[in-house]
Amino acid sequence: MNRRAGGSQQIPRPPVWSPGGPAPWAHATDAPEVALAPLLEVIRARGPGRAPLVPLEAARNSAVLIALYDGPRGAEVVLTRRAQHMRNHRGEVSFPGGRMDPGETAVQTALREADEEVLLDPTSVTVVGELDHLNTLVSRSEIVPVVGLLPGRPALEPGTTEVDKILYVPLAELIRSDTFREERWGVGEAARSVYFFELDDETVWGATGRMLVQLLCLATGAPDRQP
Repeated sequence: MNRRAGGSQQIPRPPVWSPGGPAPWAHATDAPEVALAPLLEVIRARGPGRAPLVPLEAARNSAVLIALYDGPRGAEVVLTRRAQHMRNHRGEVSFPGGRMDPGETAVQTALREADEEVLLDPTSVTVVGELDHLNTLVSRSEIVPVVGLLPGRPALEPGTTEVDKILYVPLAELIRSDTFREERWGVGEAARSVYFFELDDETVWGATGRMLVQLLCLATGAPDRQP
């Protein structure tokens, strides 16, 4: 199968890796749209996100905002691309977010960071719920993915030099049969799944890819997969 072009990121693959399995939502690939309302109902019904299966010692608390809205092809999501001058995760596509300040909740952090990074008005966001929390080894963070609903496609712009591009991505683009792939990094029981979404001009992977996999499983009725 031909893949979409993807982006220009340098992926730090280990010496040993192998192709993974098919997309969990293979039954729904190339659907013309992904309905927003049923997805929101599923997320509301789940309640708080589950903690990571394996705790990360001395993890720093962080939160991101998964901002959804209804577009011409159903549910769409806001993503950002980090600037190339950043020391960590340069050029990577991510959700707006960052570390929690002392005394903040995950919701407060996600809304504050989205306001700072892309000038998203916090009062325009209706918080719906959470996806499951996940750990990142590079930044040693436990991330809470906060899901919010917007009244429509927002007019955003970078609010900081950390962001050099804002993406408005229909979920229908992410479930296309030529977009997703899984790789298994490592050998045997130590191998871990790494998920990639190759768009026409960007590659989404890492923690953002893991969160998108769970979001798309919930959106398509595929078995719920913890990030």
